[in-house]
Amino acid sequence: MAMDGIRTMLEVNGQPFELDLPPLATLAEALRGPIGLTGTKIACNAGDCGACSVLVDGRPVPSCQMLVAHVSGLVTTVEGLKGGIADALRAAFIEEGAFQCGFCTSGQLIVCYGLVEQASALSDEELAAALSGNICRCTGYAGIVRAIRKASAQVVADVAG
Repeated sequence: MAMDGIRTMLEVNGQPFELDLPPLATLAEALRGPIGLTGTKIACNAGDCGACSVLVDGRPVPSCQMLVAHVSGLVTTVEGLKGGIADALRAAFIEEGAFQCGFCTSGQLIVCYGLVEQASALSDEELAAALSGNICRCTGYAGIVRAIRKASAQVVADVAG
C-alpha cells in the first residue's frame, strides 16, 4: 500500500474489485471511476438527495458519504438489480411515468427495490417517509408511489401464482 493511498477489495454486483484509491475516496467515486458503473449519480455530494443511493448488504446508503475504507459487505448498484422485483419495478416505473429527466431514477430504483422486496402494504405516509431521502424535482412522486404499489402487487401475484 502506498503512503498516499489505500488498497481495498470491494464486491460490487457479485464481482470482486481490487482498487488503489486515495484514502478519502467515497464509494460513489470508486463506483463511477475505476469500477466504471455510472448508474450511481453524484448530485448534492452531501447525502441529502439520494441520487447516489446503493445497497450495502441490502440496506440503502448514500454512496457519496460512505468512505470506501469503511465499506464491508456486498455493494449493489442499479446495474446489479436483477430478477423479478427489479423487472417488475422497471416496468412499473415506465408504465406509471415515475421518471422524467431520469437523473434521480437510479437512486429511486435502489430505495424502491427495498420497499417492493418487503411486499407489504405501506401507507402513503410510510411511503413518503421511505422516499424522503430521494429528491426528485420533476415528477412530484405520484408516479413513483403508483409504481411501487404496482410492482409490489406484481411481486405478490407472482409469489402466489
